[in-house]
This record gives sequence, C-alpha cells and structure tokens, in this order.
Amino acid sequence: QTLRDIKHIHTQYSTEFQISVNVSPNQFLKSERLLAWKALLANQGVAGRAICIEITEGLLLQPSVNVVNTISDLREAGVQFSIDDFGTGYSALAYLNKFDIEYVKIDQSFTQNLKPNNYDAILCEAIISMAHKLGMKVIAEGIETEAQQNLLNSFACDYGQGYLISRPKSFNDFMQFLFEMRSKQSLN
Repeated sequence: QTLRDIKHIHTQYSTEFQISVNVSPNQFLKSERLLAWKALLANQGVAGRAICIEITEGLLLQPSVNVVNTISDLREAGVQFSIDDFGTGYSALAYLNKFDIEYVKIDQSFTQNLKPNNYDAILCEAIISMAHKLGMKVIAEGIETEAQQNLLNSFACDYGQGYLISRPKSFNDFMQFLFEMRSKQSLN
C-alpha cells in the first residue's frame, strides 16, 4: 500500500516525496519481508529513495549479520534510513560510523519542554551540530508551538514534525492537503 500511495503522489505532484516507514527490531530480524521491498520497488517503478526506513538505535548497537546484510541490500536499492527517537536509547555513537544513515530523529521528549538555553535546547543543538558534521540531516519530532519551531530553526534543524505542522491525516486527506498547497502556490 505504501508503494502504491507514494507512486500516486509522485505521479500527481513530485518524485521528491519520501515516505518514512517504522520498522521494529522484530520485523528487521525477519528480513525476508523487508527484502521483498526491493522487488516491489522495481515492480512498481518507484525509486528506492522514495522510502526511508526508521529504525531504533538498539538495532544498530550489536547488529547481527542478518541486520547488516538487510541494511546493505536495501541500501543497494536506494532505500534510506533514519534513527528514530535518537538520544533516548543507549546512544553508543560508534555505530553512526559503521552505518550510512541519512537522518536522525530527535525524540519529542527533548522538544516538548524546549526553551532557550535550557537543558533540552542544549541537547537538541548538540545533536543537530553533531549530525550535520557527520553528514546527516535532522528531523525534530513533537513540534507543537511556533517557539519550539523557531528555536529548532535557529539551530539549523533540517525538518520537523508535530501537531504545529499537521495532525495525522488519512491518505485522501493528505492528497487534499497537497492539492490545496499547490493551489496556494500557483496563486502567488
């Protein structure tokens, strides 16, 4: 379904859209289903970069051969990866060097109390700086206020998600949202 949806979005709007898919460690250990994505991408005519798989830090700390091979195989197909809830797990930073990760996602527990110069702000700024120096982009979760967004923007955070930006939407509502955004842009 995800591939059909992204193909529809690509056809209607832009091939730059990417959909993130959360994959649990248990799903990763049963890699045959994940590896089927390579064939599905090819069959649907969707570029691998249209999919970003969100994984947890724990999966990378002591990865099995199966996990390493699955990541490698999906990378060959162009699939990208993000580390979800970054900073809440074990945070053994050595694994960042071993895997080619495109994104880190700052957990909402750091953004919900974000204020200038508080502990969470210092951590967010440090995570963003570190990720950028390692060639990764950063997504902040749980943005609910303009003050949070402005502070994250001042730290050069690349992307954000949260209720300030949009509530969760069904596919049809999302397509309507894209239509309205394109209509607004054509009026400008």
